[in-house]
Amino acid sequence: MERSETMRHALTSVLLWFTIPALAACGSSDTAKEEPVSAAEEAIVEAETPEPETNPASILYIGHASLRITTPENRVIYIDPYAPGDYSLPADLILVTHDHYDHNNVSLIETRAEDCEVITRIEALANGEHQTFDLDDVTVEAVEAGNNPNHSITQCVGYVITLSDGVKIYVSGDTSATEQMNEMASMHIDYAFFCCDGQYNMGTAEAAECAEAVQAAVNIPYHTIVQDGVYFSREQAEAFPVTNKVIIEPGETFDLTAH
Repeated sequence: MERSETMRHALTSVLLWFTIPALAACGSSDTAKEEPVSAAEEAIVEAETPEPETNPASILYIGHASLRITTPENRVIYIDPYAPGDYSLPADLILVTHDHYDHNNVSLIETRAEDCEVITRIEALANGEHQTFDLDDVTVEAVEAGNNPNHSITQCVGYVITLSDGVKIYVSGDTSATEQMNEMASMHIDYAFFCCDGQYNMGTAEAAECAEAVQAAVNIPYHTIVQDGVYFSREQAEAFPVTNKVIIEPGETFDLTAH
């Protein structure tokens, strides 16, 4: 009997020896699940996460020299607010080419994002040099603009706006031909807006010469007339003698694509 009892105790010890580690292993499975995912697993998750939705950039011609650009990220840029029209979208950026009343009525833009920036010729010509602004998904480069005696080149600018999808838009502001225009073909501009009223700025013939120098894919006449209460002249726009021309009426919107 004593021998049987001894063997029973021995068998119990052996069973406990194998059972305790097994139970410990079972208990540790939950802990293993809580360990951080590997770098490879994180990469897979990031790859499966969809990018923020974007849309084609678009531009609204409000009238005169007033434009509204909507970027692929749905940021809103107003340029030279003056003509009556749709200023209802909250502004993320406002660009003003110079101080004349028909270009700088920023009070028309009542709704603005909290971080809305306003760039005027003061910021654009800081320290007497044309500045470039990197603003998240948009780059704005100030370029030469002016003529004598109406617009001093030290107090006026044009802008080249580059969007995240590569689309480049040039707005001349009030100007005649400038020396810098001869260097702008290297910018590979997609859409160029040329003033051509022929009264305080260059007319259609000189604007066509400027278009030949800039070499944009599409040339658009704007600032076609200087007359209070009138914001566009179809006749003057049609007289702009370039082949790659698009005429936009006030209130029209069109999508922007890189060329």
